Amino acid sequence: MLVKWMRCTVVDRRGFERGQRKWAELLGEPGFLGQGGGWSRGRPDVAHVFAFWENRVFYDSFMARGHDRPAAEQAGTYRDPQVKLFEYRFDVKTGFEPHFTDADVVRVAHSQVREDRVDHFALMQEKVWNPAMAGSPGMLRGLFGEAPGHEFLVLSMWQSGAERGKYRPESAARLSARAETERDVEALTGDVVQLEPSWTV
Repeated sequence: MLVKWMRCTVVDRRGFERGQRKWAELLGEPGFLGQGGGWSRGRPDVAHVFAFWENRVFYDSFMARGHDRPAAEQAGTYRDPQVKLFEYRFDVKTGFEPHFTDADVVRVAHSQVREDRVDHFALMQEKVWNPAMAGSPGMLRGLFGEAPGHEFLVLSMWQSGAERGKYRPESAARLSARAETERDVEALTGDVVQLEPSWTV
């Protein structure tokens, strides 16, 4: 599975949201699995969109044929778009499905990992972080994805922001020490995204 993560700064909120609803055209596209997104909790002018495809071939085909029409609807409503593609590696918890209707919040963590620590980082995600997240109240499901250049994405879906708040911060510091995260990671960014139901495809 291919995961597309788009983040941008919105300058025309109403126009952006109107354009976002046009992506319903994705339904019926060969290989399309689902899309959703919302607004950053920390920076209210930042939008995140997550799209899921069966594989790169289907995604590239859509980009060549059908992407420009819905994209034109949002032209001029945002700036500083950043798009990254990740290949699915494994589930966080079990049975990841790319749908958003039962989730309120998405937590996204993006890591740049030292080349000689990639295997260790992935192992710690599986053995340390995954069990802790899977046992957290309100955590529905998630995935661990990889991009070229030792970049990794951890995407987790939560039932409510209040539940996700219970997963922080002392427990995270303890887990981070156990997983030797500081030795693995060169750079780490993250965000908490309040999902907008009208953006879900």
